[in-house]
This record gives sequence, C-alpha cells and structure tokens, in this order.
Amino acid sequence: MAEKLSAVKGMNDIAPPVSAHWEWLEDRLRSLMQRYGYRNVRTPIVEPTALFVRGLGEVTDIVEKEMYSFEDRLNGEQLTLRPENTAGVVRAALEHSMLYDGGKRLYYMGPMFRHERPQRGRYRQFHQFGAEALGFAGPDVDAELIVLACDLWAELGLSGIELEINSLGQPAERLAHRQALIAHLEAHADRLDEDAKRRLHSNPLRILDTKNPAMQDVVNAAPRLMDHLGAESLDHFNRLRALLDAQGIAYRINPRLVRGMDYYNLSVFEFVTTQLGSQGTVCAGGRYDGLFEQIGGKAAPAVGWALGMERILELLKEQGRLSEQPAPDAYAVVPDAAALPQAMALLRVLRQQGVSVLMHAGGAEGMGSMKSQFKKADASGARFALIFGADELAQGMVSLKPLRAPGTDGNPSAAVTAQSLQPLADPLAWCAILRSL
Repeated sequence: MAEKLSAVKGMNDIAPPVSAHWEWLEDRLRSLMQRYGYRNVRTPIVEPTALFVRGLGEVTDIVEKEMYSFEDRLNGEQLTLRPENTAGVVRAALEHSMLYDGGKRLYYMGPMFRHERPQRGRYRQFHQFGAEALGFAGPDVDAELIVLACDLWAELGLSGIELEINSLGQPAERLAHRQALIAHLEAHADRLDEDAKRRLHSNPLRILDTKNPAMQDVVNAAPRLMDHLGAESLDHFNRLRALLDAQGIAYRINPRLVRGMDYYNLSVFEFVTTQLGSQGTVCAGGRYDGLFEQIGGKAAPAVGWALGMERILELLKEQGRLSEQPAPDAYAVVPDAAALPQAMALLRVLRQQGVSVLMHAGGAEGMGSMKSQFKKADASGARFALIFGADELAQGMVSLKPLRAPGTDGNPSAAVTAQSLQPLADPLAWCAILRSL
C-alpha cells in the first residue's frame, strides 16, 4: 500500500458538518458589509515578498519569523504566501487606480499563512475577514468601522467582547517617544529579556507589547506615547472618542496598545475576550495612512480591521451560539429504481422553486429496503418524506409523510399531520407546503 498522507500540521480541513458553521458566519458577514456599503475585493494568496517586508516592517515578528517565503523556480521571483491582507488590498488599490474617483469601502475573506506553533485559535493556515476603508481621513470612518464590528457581535449574539483603543500619533511624534522610550529601557537593561534587547534599537515600541511577566514593571513605567502627541493627533483621537460615546460604545484606553505592524498611525484598536485563553484578540485594526507610500504609491489615508474566523467560531461555540446544522425540507424515498426518472424530474422542479430535497441514493444491489430508507430520512433531519411508491405513481400521486412532530418551531405545521397524497403532475400546487415551513 502507498504511504498514507495527512494534511500539514496547522493547516486544517473544514468538512461537514463544521463547514456549515463557516457558511453561516460568512453569510452574516457579507450581509452586514452590504448594509454598510462595503464591497468585496479578492487578492492573490501569493504576493511579492517585498510587499510585506516594506509594508509590515523588516523587524516585525511576521517578517522575521513567520512568513512562508520561497523563490519561484520559473523566474527567480521572491514570493510569499500572504500572512495578512491589508498590504495586498493597498497594492491592488494602487495597481488598479481604485481611488481615482474617490474613497472605497472594501472587505475581503480568505486564508492567510504564518509559520508558527499551532494552538487553539492560531493555525499556520488561518482565515481572516477584513474591512478596509481607503481614501478617508477623518475619525468618522474610524468610528464607523468600530461600530460595524460592535453590530456584528450583537448580530451573532456574542457577549464579553471588550474594546481597547489608543493613538499612535504621527511619525515625528513617535520618533520623540521612541527616543524617550529607548532611554528608559536602557536604564533598565538588566531587566530586559533577549527579545527585548534585540528590539531595543530596531523596534522598541514592540517591547511594550511583551507578554513576559518579569518585564511588566519596566513596561508599565515606560514613557507614554500619548504624552508625546501633538494637537492634531489628540484632536483626531478625541473626535473618535466623542463619536463612540455618542453611539454608546464602551471602550478602554490602553496606552500600551501598539499593534504588530509598522504601518499603523493615529487610531488603533482591539476587541478582546477572556474566554479564549491566551488568544484573546478576536478583531483588531487601526489607521495606516503611510502604507500607500511605503509600497510605492501616492499618499492616501486608510483605516481597517481584520478578525480571525477560527477565533470567532471558537467564541460562538464557547457561548453556545453556533447555528444548528441545516437540514433538507424533504427526503425522497424511492423504493424501486424504476421510479427514478419520475422522482428526479419532480425533485428538480421542487429545487427550482427553492425547496431543498435530498434524494436517497441506491447501491450496487438496488435502492435498499423501505425501512433502511426511512431510517436515513429520519437521520437527515428532513421535515418530510416524499415516497415514490409504485401504487402512488400508478395513481399519478406522491405520498407526503411528516417526519417530525407537528406544532413545534421548525417542524411541520398542524395542517400536515398525517401521510397524504399529492398530485405528481402538479408539484407547484403543493411544494409551497414544504417551502413555507
């Protein structure tokens, strides 16, 4: 026998019945985006490596340790499986001159790739849903995106998600803070771990995001970026806060919130929960007005967020909010293969009218017994069985049999409580019974 092959560790198959939960979540995300006026954009999974090195920053964890990069054997190009999609969306906007007629509100959905140790809610192939507003400079769009995320939590029935916000200011303000921060950290060099020492002069802001308990006192005593913000940056942040206050959105100002990519400026935010262990961030984003220039384009303002699909599904499961598995409206019981032509013709009409029907599939030895077919019909979760028996067909009829107790939510109504015959020649006259339940 050939060696059995398995999926790459941390890159998971998504199959029924779990895939139904993904479809349910995706449908709600698309619906909400449509109501907010965001339109879908789809970018390649593989991008030039330089896009992420220049866009995310050479000394970020993603670029230094986590990217799946390779050389194209055909032409020697340096390519990378996308570890995030904001840079790709901006690249696409530049390449196709999307902003020539004004700002664009866009959303994306798809797999991302990072080479890291798989754990709950954190995989090597993971899926993100993101919203990006390109070409809008005011804090009103920052607030819109935050409110949009809050509306999503409400629509999904999720609770216990808290909002943290901060401002990173502008480059000159960050430079002044950077100098003060380095001086503070150098004064406590004996307390820094190896990762912090490595970042001290290359990316000291990321040290503030450390999870090392031994460094928390040093980090908590560090100079605050907020104290170095100028009037314009503070005005942007205060206007954002006023808009959130007006909408009744609760938040906490977290002066240590910095985000992991170098392209952020001004507003940054995270939605966090304590219900997923160490992977507490479920949605995060902020403003990235400098990214267009970083990857070779004309300056343009932009803001966005991304959420982890796996983490949202984990949280839905944790809070008992996952949808029930979809079930067909009816299951077609076909006792004899000779009835298949008529059965398939009728089922096609029903499906064209929006009725979902699962047809029993026979085996090499025939269609199987009525008992076994009804057992499968019941297991399918269908509300009705359509019985294509020889006696019924001889009369030009199909037998309609309820499979669930009447009078309860999601089950056949009291109007159809017993097996009845319906005319085979006129399925439109009775398919409404199935479609309306």
